Amino acid sequence: MMHDLPAHPVWAELIRSGSRIYIGSGVGVPNALIDDLLQHSKKFHDIEVIQGYTVSPHRWFDQKYRNLFSINTFYISDDIVRQAVAAGWADYTPTKQSEISSLFTDDTLPLDAALVMVSPPDEYGYCSLGAAVDITMAATRQAKTIIAQINPAMPSTNGYTHIHLSEFAACIKHEQALPEMPIPERSDAIERIGQYLAMLVQHGATLHIGKGKAPSSVLKYLRNHKNLGVHGEMLCDGIMDLFKKGVINNRNKTFHPGKMLAGYCYGSQALYDFVHNNPHIEFYPSGYLESPTNIARNDNMVAINTALEVDLSGQVVTESKGYNFLKGIGSQVDFINGAAKSKGGMPIIAMSSTSQNGKVSRIVSHLSEGSGVVTTRSSVHYVVTEYGIASLKGLSIRERALELIRIAHPNFRQRLLEEVRKKYWVPDYAQRAPKDVPEFGHSQMKPILESGKDYFLRPLNPADERPLQEFFYSHTEESIRLRYNQYRKQLTRENSFHLVSVDQTKDLALCIAYQYASVVKIMAVGRYYFNDRDNTCEVAFITREEYQGKGLATRLLKEMTSIAKCRKIKKMVAYVLPENSPMLHVFDANGFTRILTGKRNEVHLEKQLDKD
Repeated sequence: MMHDLPAHPVWAELIRSGSRIYIGSGVGVPNALIDDLLQHSKKFHDIEVIQGYTVSPHRWFDQKYRNLFSINTFYISDDIVRQAVAAGWADYTPTKQSEISSLFTDDTLPLDAALVMVSPPDEYGYCSLGAAVDITMAATRQAKTIIAQINPAMPSTNGYTHIHLSEFAACIKHEQALPEMPIPERSDAIERIGQYLAMLVQHGATLHIGKGKAPSSVLKYLRNHKNLGVHGEMLCDGIMDLFKKGVINNRNKTFHPGKMLAGYCYGSQALYDFVHNNPHIEFYPSGYLESPTNIARNDNMVAINTALEVDLSGQVVTESKGYNFLKGIGSQVDFINGAAKSKGGMPIIAMSSTSQNGKVSRIVSHLSEGSGVVTTRSSVHYVVTEYGIASLKGLSIRERALELIRIAHPNFRQRLLEEVRKKYWVPDYAQRAPKDVPEFGHSQMKPILESGKDYFLRPLNPADERPLQEFFYSHTEESIRLRYNQYRKQLTRENSFHLVSVDQTKDLALCIAYQYASVVKIMAVGRYYFNDRDNTCEVAFITREEYQGKGLATRLLKEMTSIAKCRKIKKMVAYVLPENSPMLHVFDANGFTRILTGKRNEVHLEKQLDKD
């Protein structure tokens, strides 16, 4: 069925000076329509422009239009917008994405007109907002007048995206290629962040991937996952690729099962072709999609966002650095809170540990003056950098500080510890900042499968103070006697801290631990003490009772032997009580030789490393 298009805009009949107009968001900025308005704007002045996240040349920001437009943005998309806000001739309104629509509906920001881009009408006369629905649909439902640019390049998408031709007061038909996202450069740090993030994502999880290189880095490392789903603000090429591989099938979703949900997409032309009439994808307005209540209806919701700065208590800065506004609130708070309420959910902040070419730490003892907290310290469960995963849920301020220092860049760890001690967040005995084990390489966590569960072999660190105490008190008196050659009744917090706060470049302290969320349960500990007088090291192990005989000590010993060889240590030695037959068996099976010393209360074992 053919439908007549509404007439070309006669702007004097549609708006007037002092009107408030909305401009379509994302890749749906109707640039040809805006150009037409600019050509017929001589009699207008003081038109207020409302906009969200926009991908566009932003011609209406040109200085020559300052008397024509006053601009109010919910998000600072690029340098053009950023400079205008900094100069004071454009305004920034900080608002959570899910609540922007309410500003239109309750007349806080009543709209006289909405300028939008849509797809060509279908046989019934319905156009689609296509790749840019988010807050635009709410604007069209509340604006007194809708003026459209019909763009043959805009895909038609499913969900709540359609507007009938009869609702347009005027329109133009103009083809406009949708902006394509530049392929970002991927640094080693970003790649390591992606690997750590992938460790957190469980099979069957539902994903939200926020803007930025750090959150999207995980997609490359999810290719072996199964039955993932998507309920996110944005679709990108990486999500499309995982869907085509069958990794994302939305099968396990508990909210809109079988469907991938988004507010907009931004990527390549292949992505825009992919979403066109795709029955597996539905686009919804932000008020619905990004409602924390609806987000939480997805079990195992994993929300990955980024940050400019995180302080040692867990406060997250996203929109500003000092008094300079750089981005916006966006959907971070909505997805963080929604994931926190989800059954099995994971709210995650992912960022590189430094900025300005490594000169500035993004993990700080105190926020820069003027910086605004977007996500509070109580909301974030995980912070991920290229140096690891900090689990913050349920941790005290002291424990959070130690966790976050652990994943800061090594160049800043000691300074952060010294600064946080000035605030008395950590006790006086906490003098040594954590050090990585260089031989572990980029990732300081090695996944291993034990009894059908995921465990990690990793270095002990200062944040393990309490888990090591719990590990100690899980042992029987006999296990403690066999390990320490005496019965120790107590492991104080201070003693525990000294045991986990090791110079890992000299001595070595490793553990095998079960970790999920902020649950850390140490199963086995192995350590050696380096003796620089004769270039040897003394090795010792202890394993949780119920896990003895499962090969954990052997796994630790092989790892420590490999590291000792890399460090060109000449010999490993161990001293074991004669009745500790399981531990003697571990050493015997791994090439240690029993040495007769004449001492009856212990067996002396050695392994030459420089001859292997």
